[in-house]
Amino acid sequence: MTKKTSPLPGRAQTIVCAPSQPPQEKQGDSRRIKLLPNITQKQQKNAASPTLLGYARVSKAEDQDPAPQIEALEAAGCKRVYDERVSGGCWDRPELHRLLDRLGPGDVLTVWKLDRLSRSLKDLLLILDKVEKAGAGFRSLTENIDSTTASGRMMMQMLGAFAEFERAMVRERTQAGLRSARAQGRRGGRQPKLSPQQQAEVRAMLMAGRSAADVARLFRVHRATISRIVSNAAVAAP
Repeated sequence: MTKKTSPLPGRAQTIVCAPSQPPQEKQGDSRRIKLLPNITQKQQKNAASPTLLGYARVSKAEDQDPAPQIEALEAAGCKRVYDERVSGGCWDRPELHRLLDRLGPGDVLTVWKLDRLSRSLKDLLLILDKVEKAGAGFRSLTENIDSTTASGRMMMQMLGAFAEFERAMVRERTQAGLRSARAQGRRGGRQPKLSPQQQAEVRAMLMAGRSAADVARLFRVHRATISRIVSNAAVAAP
């Protein structure tokens, strides 16, 4: 604040107060602030866009190249593709399990074709159940299945209904086969390792004083097998 006085003597002095001006901001700083992106909007945009994770598989026994699958998955927008050479009926697939552990809410498991994920309907439904529990989606490029859409969810429900029907039919056929076998006097289960004649020899050796371990080594079976022979003989005895 500055003071101005009258130059003439003997007159009243007039004091004029000039308002102090605030310091001007540097133009570079204000421009830099305007150019900064809106971090909140950027995070919301990234959260809204799903992350596509691809899975490519070829059979180990066959001379196949996963390159066409990988190219199709990358063209569809997959940021990472997990590929491995293993049979579709094998559950021990490290890359697939690594991908399933990586899935999170908003991710989409993408395959080139449905049978690349699994050739077994039971395993396929188990994998899709893991995907659903992770809060992720599933997409097949060839069959045009997308569980993130209404039509895709309907397709997945239809697959589940067919799988339940198949399990019921297998259960009924199994029960019918067991009833027929019991009616014919056949017993299910694993076949015995030793024939009836060999079992009689085992019992004779044990009665002669041979130890169960020695008899097991002689017949090249586990000691538990010898114990079961003795137990069955005791139960069958009057």
